[in-house]
Amino acid sequence: MTNPLRIGVIGAGVMGGSIAQSTAAAGYTTVCTDVSAEALETARRDALENRFGLAGAVQRGKLTEAEADAARERIAWTGEFEAAAACDLVIECVPEKLDLKLRVFQDLDAAAPEAAILASNTSGFPIAAMAGATRRADRVIGWHWASPAYVMKFAEVVVAEATSDETRDAVVETATRCGKHPVVVKDQPMAWGFVANRIYAAMLREAARVAE
Repeated sequence: MTNPLRIGVIGAGVMGGSIAQSTAAAGYTTVCTDVSAEALETARRDALENRFGLAGAVQRGKLTEAEADAARERIAWTGEFEAAAACDLVIECVPEKLDLKLRVFQDLDAAAPEAAILASNTSGFPIAAMAGATRRADRVIGWHWASPAYVMKFAEVVVAEATSDETRDAVVETATRCGKHPVVVKDQPMAWGFVANRIYAAMLREAARVAE
């Protein structure tokens, strides 16, 4: 399976590495980067050997050995930010610190191709804030994955006011090709969290009241 769309992943933590594995297994050429060589090596090893990795997928009958080998060949693990930024769709997966994410989106806006879509895997920071750090607000969107990303089917596609229909449709199509069930929701600039985490937070609050 091949696909001309190239996907960049910024951040090789637990989510970023598994997202890179997911997109590569779906047929997308993928470039994953991190400032930490250790994080990159851990992500690479997990994608190959973890029970939720490609080897585990073969053992569970989810992929053939040939499909897993092809997915491995489609992922590049690199410390070069520019290599991941030079893709058609870039997914930001850095830690949940808004100032850090804003800096990453500023850097992506400068380095990524003009037509590239910039997506954030944030759990709840406003997509509008990240769009505001760029000159391409129409091509900024949220793509919130569940953990472990390779296994969980949930995909919360978060559309800000300036996000174009073309951007939304492209991410929904990509998520579907990755075997996910994308649900499009609106950005919530005045609150932390989108639909899933706001409901989850409300459940935790109620559970705490019951325990009290």
